[in-house]
Amino acid sequence: MKQLGSQTWQFTTRPVILGSSAVVGPEEGEGPLASDFDFIYDSLEMGEKTWEKAERALFMKASVLALEDAGIEQDKLEFFVGGDLMNQIISSSFAARKMGVPYLGVFGACSTSMESLAIASMIVDSGGGKYALAGTASHNCTVEKQFRYPTEYGAQKPPTSQYTVTGSGCAIVGRNDGSGKGPFVVSATLGRIMDLGLKDPLNMGAAMAPAAADTILAHFRDTGLTPGHYDLIVTGDLATVGLPIAKKLLADEGVPMEETTFNDCGLLIYNLDKQKYAIAGGSGCGCSAVVTYGHILKRMRKGELKRVLIVATGALLSPLSYQQGESIPCVAHAIALESGGEEA
Repeated sequence: MKQLGSQTWQFTTRPVILGSSAVVGPEEGEGPLASDFDFIYDSLEMGEKTWEKAERALFMKASVLALEDAGIEQDKLEFFVGGDLMNQIISSSFAARKMGVPYLGVFGACSTSMESLAIASMIVDSGGGKYALAGTASHNCTVEKQFRYPTEYGAQKPPTSQYTVTGSGCAIVGRNDGSGKGPFVVSATLGRIMDLGLKDPLNMGAAMAPAAADTILAHFRDTGLTPGHYDLIVTGDLATVGLPIAKKLLADEGVPMEETTFNDCGLLIYNLDKQKYAIAGGSGCGCSAVVTYGHILKRMRKGELKRVLIVATGALLSPLSYQQGESIPCVAHAIALESGGEEA
C-alpha cells in the first residue's frame, strides 16, 4: 500500500471484489433499482419478532449471498469488517458471531459502507489476509426508534428529512491473482470530520455536504486526478438538499461537477415522484451499500461503467449528543473502483 498526499491510500496490488450482495426491504424493492438487488423481503418484519432482529437478519442474509456470489466457502473467509447504526453496532457484531472469523467492528454512521471496504482492502493489499468481508446494514424502523420518534407515533417530518433505507450490502474482497475480472479497489481517501454547526437531525443532507466536498477535493488533490477521470461519482446520502450544496462547494473551489456523472445514492434508490414517504431521498448505512454492491457493481461488470468514485457520507451524532445540544460532526470516505484489468 502506498500513501498519496495526506488522506489517500493507493492499493498497489489492486484487491478484487470477488462477490457482492444487496438485500433490501419492501420499499426499496418498489424503487427503480429493484432488478439490481439480490433479495427483496416482502415485509419489514422479515419473520422476526423485533426490528433489531430483522436488521440482523438482513445483514446475515447479505453476508451469505456475498460469499455465494464470490464462490468462497465460509470457512475460507478470514476477516469480517462491518458496522451499523445501532448502539454498540449490534447488528454487525451479532451477524459476525455466525461467521466464526476475526471481526473488526467499525462505526462511520452512513459512511460505514466505504470505511469497511477501505479496511478490508487494506488487510488484503498488505498481505494480512486473502479474503475479507466488508459490509453494513440499516433498517428504517430501528433507526427511527433510536434517533427520532417511535415508528408508531407517525410524527410529521419536514421537507429536508430523509428516509432510512432498509437494506444490507456486503462485498468479499480478495487478493488480485490476475484471474479476477473485478471490479478492483484502486484507492481509498479517508475523510476528516467536518462540522459547520448544524444541529437539525432532520436535515442530514445539509450537515453532510461539506464532508463530502472536502473528501472529494482531498481525493483529487492527493491523486492528481480530475472529475473527468471517472464515469460516475456518487455521494452516499446527501439527497435533494445536500447534493446541490456539495456541488456548489466544489464549484467554489474550482472543481465543477458534470450533471451526468455526479449523483447520489439517496436519490437513485427511490422514485421520489411516486414514493412520497422518502421525502428528500434515502439515507442510512444501507443506502450507499446496496446501491454500490447492487446497482453500481452490476453496471461495472456489464461494462457500462469503468471508473467509479463512491463517496459515502456519515453524520456522527447520537441521541445523547442531540439531547445535549451538540452540533453534528460529519465525515465522508471515498473508494475508487475500476473494472477490467488495466492499471489506473
